[in-house]
Amino acid sequence: MIDLQWDRDFALEQSGDDEELLAELLALLESSSLQELAKMRMAHEEGDAAMMGEAAHSIKGAAASLGVGKLREVAWEMEEAGRHNDLAVAFSLLSPLERTISALTTLK
Repeated sequence: MIDLQWDRDFALEQSGDDEELLAELLALLESSSLQELAKMRMAHEEGDAAMMGEAAHSIKGAAASLGVGKLREVAWEMEEAGRHNDLAVAFSLLSPLERTISALTTLK
């Protein structure tokens, strides 16, 4: 199991101490992250490291806003790879990113 390094107190604060809203935001994070992951795969097929980095940037911001440290960290690494046009490193991070996104279902 992946340690998501989730700061639940921070996330709850961001949702105005509304547990229901927090659950909705976490579901939205998972959904949007999966959409960005699909963009990354397309970017890899097209050899577009910059597009991979842009998609990772979106995930990084959303993860940071909900205190999901591990997802933010992996997305940041991919964003940096994209920024440096390093498609090989960006591609090597796709599986870890996917596993981290999959682990979001464990957050409550």
